[in-house]
Amino acid sequence: MHRLYNSVEPRVMDEDMLKLAVGEQGPKEEAGQLARQEGILFKDVLSLRLDFQNILRIDSLWQFENLRKLQLDNNIIEKIEGLEHLVHLVWLDLSFNNIEAIEGLDTLVNLEDLSLFNNRISKIDSLDALVKLQVLSLGNNQIGNMMNIIYLRRFKDLRTLSLSGNPIAELEDYKMFVCAHLPDLVYLDFHRIDDHMKELAESKHQYSMDELKHRENLIQAQLDDERAQQEELEKHKAAFVEHLNSPFLFDSMYAEDVEGNKLASLPGVSELLQAYKDKFVTICLNIFEYGLKQQEKWKLELDTFNECVQEAIQENQEQGKRRIAKFEEKHLLSLNAIRDESDLINIEVKILEYSEDITELFNVLMTLEMQLVEQLEETINMFERNIIDLVALFIENVQSLMAQCRDLENHHHEKLLEISINTLEKILKGELDEDLPDDLRALFVDKDTIVNAVGASHDIHLLKIDNREDELVTKTNSWCAHLVDTIHKNEMMRNRGRVKEISQYIDHMQNELDSLECSDVID
Repeated sequence: MHRLYNSVEPRVMDEDMLKLAVGEQGPKEEAGQLARQEGILFKDVLSLRLDFQNILRIDSLWQFENLRKLQLDNNIIEKIEGLEHLVHLVWLDLSFNNIEAIEGLDTLVNLEDLSLFNNRISKIDSLDALVKLQVLSLGNNQIGNMMNIIYLRRFKDLRTLSLSGNPIAELEDYKMFVCAHLPDLVYLDFHRIDDHMKELAESKHQYSMDELKHRENLIQAQLDDERAQQEELEKHKAAFVEHLNSPFLFDSMYAEDVEGNKLASLPGVSELLQAYKDKFVTICLNIFEYGLKQQEKWKLELDTFNECVQEAIQENQEQGKRRIAKFEEKHLLSLNAIRDESDLINIEVKILEYSEDITELFNVLMTLEMQLVEQLEETINMFERNIIDLVALFIENVQSLMAQCRDLENHHHEKLLEISINTLEKILKGELDEDLPDDLRALFVDKDTIVNAVGASHDIHLLKIDNREDELVTKTNSWCAHLVDTIHKNEMMRNRGRVKEISQYIDHMQNELDSLECSDVID
C-alpha cells in the first residue's frame, strides 16, 4: 500500500512551512515564548518532524546544517533530493512515501538509521557513503532479487534489517540466505536471529560463501592496491614530480608525434631511440628522487616553524594567565572592600585604585601581545627566507636537469636527421636494401620534406619538455607563495582574535566596576 494524492494540494517545502514546524516543535512555556520572540535559527535545530504534510518535493533544508534527526514519513515524496547539506544527520525516516529509487544520500556519511519502509523501491543501491549505517528498514517495497542482500555486505555496522513485505521475503531460502550473507546481523524483520539459525545458514551456504569471500578478498586487494597507488601519487604531486619515476614524459613526447613514430621504423633508429629513452628516463628519475628529498626538507622546515610558533604562543599565554590570576586574586578583595566601605570619599579612592589596576592589567596583556607579535614576525620572516631559498634551489637544480633532457633531445635530433639524410641519398641512388612502410617512404620525396618531418618531431619533443618544466616551476612557486601568504594571514587573524579577547575581558572587569559604582551612588 502506498500513499495516494488526497484532496489536499500537494506541497513543496518552503520557508513558511519550516518556520511553522520549528516553532511548534521548539521549547515550550517561558523558554518557548522567548524563542518565538527572538526567532529560532534553523542552524540550531537538531530535530525536525515534517510527517503528514502532503509534501511532494523536499526543498529549502540547506540552512539546517546541524540537524541530527529528520522525520519525513507519511507524505507523497517521489524522489530523495535536497538533503546534501544535512551532513550531520544520524536518523532519517522516509517511510510511507512514493519513492522509487534510492538516491541523493551521498553526503549523509553520519547516517546510522534509515527507514524507507512502504515505498516503491525495487533495488537496494546508492548507499555506499553510509558507512555508519546500523539500522535499515526497507519493508513493504518491491525488492525481488537476492543479489540485493549481497550488496549489503559492505555495511560492517549493520545490525537491524527489515525486508518483510517484499517479493524477496516470500522466497523459500530467504532467511537462511540473509543470515548466511550478513552474519553480523542481529535483527531481521523485527525478530532476533538466534545462534541456531546462524549455524544452519552458515552450513547450508558454506560453499557459495567461500567463493564469495574469495572474490571479495580479490576485489578488496585490488582496491587496497589502487588506494595505495593513489596515496603515492598524491605524495608525488605534493613534491611536484608526479609521473617522473616512469617513462611517462618520454612516452608523451611521442604520443602525438606522427612523424617521429614513422621515422622510428628507419634502419638504425630503433637502437638510437632505445638508448635515448634509457638516458632520458634516468634523468627524469633523478628529478623525481630529488623532488621527494626536497619535499621532506620543506616539510621538516615547516614542522620546525610550527613548533616554534606554538611554543612562543603557549609561553606568552602562560605569562598572561599568571598575570590574570594574580589580578583576580586581588579583584575579589577589591570588590568586597568597596562594598564594605561606607564612606563615599574612601569608596571613590578605592574605585579609582581598582580602575588603575584594570588599566595596568590591560597594558600588561597588550605589551605581552606586542612582544609576541614581534617575536612571531621575526620567526615568520626567517621561515619565509628559508623556504624561498629552498624552493629557489630546487627549481634551479630541476631546470639544470631539464636542460640535460633538452641536450639529449638535441643530440637525438641530430643523429635522426643524419640517418634520414643518408637514407634519402640511398633511396635516390637506389641503394636502399630495406623495405620501408608506405607512409614512411612518402616522407622521402626530397630533402626539404624529410628535414621538415624530423624538425616537426623535434619541436614537439622540446615543447613537451618545456611544458613539464614550466608546470613544475609554476606549481612550486605558487605553493610557496600560498604557504607564506597563509602563514601571514593566520598570524594577523590570531593577533586580532587575541586583542579582541583581551579587550572583552577588560571591558567585563570595567563594567563590573562601573555597575558597582552606580549602585553606590544610588544608595
